Amino acid sequence: MSDKRFGEPMPDWAPPPPPGEPLLSGRYARLERLEERHAHELYRAFAEDDGIWDYLPYGPFPSEVGFLRWVRDMTLRDDPWFYAVIDQATGLPGAVMSYLRIAPPIGTIELGHINISPRLQRSRVATEAMALMIGWAFEAGYRRFEWKCDALNIPSRRAAQRLGLSYEGTFRQATIVKGRNRDTAWFAATDKEWPGLAAAYDAWLAPENFGPDGFQAERLSDLTRLVRVSADPVLGSGD
Repeated sequence: MSDKRFGEPMPDWAPPPPPGEPLLSGRYARLERLEERHAHELYRAFAEDDGIWDYLPYGPFPSEVGFLRWVRDMTLRDDPWFYAVIDQATGLPGAVMSYLRIAPPIGTIELGHINISPRLQRSRVATEAMALMIGWAFEAGYRRFEWKCDALNIPSRRAAQRLGLSYEGTFRQATIVKGRNRDTAWFAATDKEWPGLAAAYDAWLAPENFGPDGFQAERLSDLTRLVRVSADPVLGSGD
């Protein structure tokens, strides 16, 4: 008989590995460990719109030298563990994203530091890159995948919900970023939800889901809605 005073026992639990060098590759996107060789093209892509840095604790960078210095610093860290997102069609990097708050002993990992250049925003490349990162984490054995963002960052909240991550609350006055208060919205998925999310990602990314004009037959948010356990009250049940 189970003891209701405590959580479910996990006698067979084994911590998953931390992220490593193996390439993450899909039909549209490829993720490579961020290196200095990516810096020049990323700087050009990010320079198209300084607004993409608004909710990040660093940037924009007024010079390529400053951006290269930031890239060098990130390549020396294991947490966050940064990737450059490569467009398979062009071979060019156009975004960065990372794992962070990596905690193998308890099986949790977070996706963050996401910065997508205008050329890859609202693209299959960007969506697949995030799906690949979620997929690697669960397939490696993580129990919980998190996404946190500035509560005022509606595009980030919409992206989290579209990917099927469930809203779990907002931490008020969680931190200070660039001299301003930040309330932080939390989203997450668990390993029990991964099979449903994986099926939704596969269905949305399938070539037959898109017409010759690129128009999607089924929206990803409609597919993942069946898996989410809670919706963001700011966005409602849609994406």
